[in-house]
Amino acid sequence: MSCIAAVCTPNASGGVAIVRISGEGALEIADRVFAAVSAKPLSSMKGYRAAYGKIHDGDIVLDEGVAIVYRAPHSYTGEDVAEICCHGGLFVTKRLLRAVLNAGAVPAEAGEFTRRAFLNGRMDLSEAEAVMNVISAQGEQALAAANATLSGSVSRAIDRIAGSLTTAAAGLAVWTDYPDEDVPSVSDDALLATMQTAKAELETLIARYDSGRAVTEGVSAVICGKPNVGKSTLMNLLSGRQRSIVTSIAGTTRDIIEETVRVGEIVLRLSDTAGLRATDDEVEGIGVAMAREKMQEAALLLAVFDSSVPLNEEDYALLEQCKNRTAVAIINKSDLESAFKIAEIEKYIPYTCFISAKNPESAQIFANLLAKVLGTNAFDANGEVLAGERQRQCCANAVGHLEQGIFALQSGETLDAVGVCIDCALGELFALTGKKVSEAVVSEVFAKFCVGK
Repeated sequence: MSCIAAVCTPNASGGVAIVRISGEGALEIADRVFAAVSAKPLSSMKGYRAAYGKIHDGDIVLDEGVAIVYRAPHSYTGEDVAEICCHGGLFVTKRLLRAVLNAGAVPAEAGEFTRRAFLNGRMDLSEAEAVMNVISAQGEQALAAANATLSGSVSRAIDRIAGSLTTAAAGLAVWTDYPDEDVPSVSDDALLATMQTAKAELETLIARYDSGRAVTEGVSAVICGKPNVGKSTLMNLLSGRQRSIVTSIAGTTRDIIEETVRVGEIVLRLSDTAGLRATDDEVEGIGVAMAREKMQEAALLLAVFDSSVPLNEEDYALLEQCKNRTAVAIINKSDLESAFKIAEIEKYIPYTCFISAKNPESAQIFANLLAKVLGTNAFDANGEVLAGERQRQCCANAVGHLEQGIFALQSGETLDAVGVCIDCALGELFALTGKKVSEAVVSEVFAKFCVGK
C-alpha cells in the first residue's frame, strides 16, 4: 500500500500540531523533511524513539519540532509510522503537510489510518468503530463504554457466542455429510440449548446498547407545549445560558431553537419549539407547523405544562400526541398553587416531573428522572456495549436466524435446515467483527471517520 499522510490534530490554532505518515517508506519520507540535531536519520532509529530537529521543505526551514518513530508491526496502523510535531499554527501545519506530500506521500482518506489498522489485524471492525465513539464521547460513561469496546469486550463476547455456534454447526455438518459413517448423532436438546443461550446473550447485548444510546450517541428531544408554559425558560435552564428569548408575551418563540446539552450523563439534541395553538398569525402558524413536524421526528418529547393554569384543549391535544411515545411531562411553575390534579396527566404520560424552571436545582431533579425514563440509571458502561447501529443490526439479524433455527428444530424439520439457520447467524456475527464482511461495509464504516484518524 502507498504511504499516506495527514494532519491528525484539529484544524485550529494550538500549541502543537501533528502530521502522521504511515506505510512503506514512511521513515524515508520523514527524513526528507526532518533533520535531527543529532544528524541521525529517522530511518535508522528503533521504534518508540523521538528526535528533536528542524523541519524543512527543500532549502526552506519551516519550523523546529519533534519526530516520533514507530516500527511495524508495533504502531497504530501496524506499519512503519512517523509523526512530526510542529508548532500548532494553521499555516505552518499546512506547509508541513505539503512538504510531506512533496516528499512522496499521498493524502490519507477519511479513516484510512484506522482502516489500515483493521486490515493489518491491529483491531477488528467492532474495535475500529469504537475509535469514533472515543473521539465523540461527551461524558464519563460514554467514554468508558467506548474504551471498553475498543479494548475488545464486544469482540470477546461475539467470539464466545460464535464459538459455541461454530461447534454446533460443525457437528451438524459432519453428521449430515457422512450419514453412513460412525458419527455420533447430534442431540436435539444440546443443539436447542446452544441456540437458546446464544440468542439470550445477543438479546442482552442489544438491550444494553438500546439502554445506553442516550449516553453513547445522544437523544433527539423536543420541548413542546402551549405558549407561555415555560418552554424557553426550560431550554435556558438545561443549556446553562440565555439560548431562547423569554417574555410574558405568548408566541415569542416562532422558529425552532436547537442546542446540544448534557443532562447528567445523557446528551440531548434539544429543540425549543413554538407554542402549540391555533393562530391567525401567518409567521407563528409556520412555527407551529414546524414544531409539530419536529415532534414527529423526535425520540423524546418533553411536554411542558403550567401548573398554575387548568388544563385546556391544547394541553389535552398535546397529551394525546405524547400517548405511547417516550415522553416526560414537566409540570412547571410548581412554586405556585396547582390548578389541576397530576392524575389527569398520568393517564397519558407515566413520567412526571415537578420543577420551577427559574430554579437551577430543577435541572438535577429533571436529570434524575430522565435517567430513569431512558434506562441509563442501570447502564453499565464497563460491560460489553455495541459501538453503533450497524453492530446492533448484525446482532438483531443473528437473533432472527436463531429464532428460525429454534422453530425449525422444535417443529421437527430436518437438521440440515437448522444448520442453515445457524450458518446465517454466524455470518452476521462474523460481519460484526469483520471476519467476513464485504468491502462496501468496510468502506461505509470508515467513511464516517475524520481525515487524520
